[in-house]
Amino acid sequence: MTASPARIIDIAIGFMGAKQLTAASRIGLFAALADGPKDLAALATATGHSERQVRTLADAMNGLGLLNRASGEYSLAEDSAKYLAGAGEIDLGPFLAFLNDISYRQWLGYDRTVDTDEAGTLDLDEAGWADFLAGVMTYNALHAEQFGEAFDFSGFRSALDFGGLAAGFSFAAMQQNPELTTRYVYAPGFADSITDAATEAGFLDRISIEEAPTETAQPGGSHDLVLLTHVLHRFDEAQNRGILAASRAAAAPGATLMLLDFFLDEDETQRPIDALHAGEYFNIDGTVVYPIAQVNAWLAETGWRLDRLVALPGSPRVLVATAV
Repeated sequence: MTASPARIIDIAIGFMGAKQLTAASRIGLFAALADGPKDLAALATATGHSERQVRTLADAMNGLGLLNRASGEYSLAEDSAKYLAGAGEIDLGPFLAFLNDISYRQWLGYDRTVDTDEAGTLDLDEAGWADFLAGVMTYNALHAEQFGEAFDFSGFRSALDFGGLAAGFSFAAMQQNPELTTRYVYAPGFADSITDAATEAGFLDRISIEEAPTETAQPGGSHDLVLLTHVLHRFDEAQNRGILAASRAAAAPGATLMLLDFFLDEDETQRPIDALHAGEYFNIDGTVVYPIAQVNAWLAETGWRLDRLVALPGSPRVLVATAV
């Protein structure tokens, strides 16, 4: 078969589609279609932008599969309706704004990161950090949604949510299983946000919260489910061995560990989203996406046996292990 340049060009111009997606979200193009199909003139009126720019964006989103186009009218595809136009519980708009306003700008310095192997740093004002947090927590909410859909939590009774950044993952488990309680051992500064979220979700009587630095905490206990969500990439190798050892010491024999993060793998073809985030994380703030083989070695050293790896759509993967 003759080689084609199509894949190379699609990758090379990928930033154009990303910029058009964030622009379409920002001007309300998807929201304007939430109540049904519209032609170009109606879309221009609804978004308050010129027909030329609206057509460019709408045609781009159609070409990328996020809008349907028929008889001169545009309508939402199923995924854009759920995640970009308000039909689902998660609106990815704040995450797209983070990518456009913070992440994209940081990537402009990626050549330096590659050439020096020096971690990137963010220089944001108070408003910028608020936008950063809004974007990251929106993406975490998507991860938690997909996490809850991927697993059956009915057999568990006592969860330890250790060192995470958001309570949504354990909330997804408790939503499935009314008998499940969760103990949070998080870094200082998270207690109020967890309490507020648990109150809103109706889980306040099923949780307990303790604060301790993740890299040195020793939670103890005998939990049948341990959650480490978005933890490993934030710590170095020695700290991660300690965190996994502390997790094992808090687990009953046969307990399940669910380790959610991005990972580099050794399959014939690397899952792209993980390797892309390896660049993103180090370029943003020097955090590390670790190889699965390395993490599996840590698990074996600390009393865990890797059982399986589960990929979450548009999200990280979950290493599922058993306490031995």
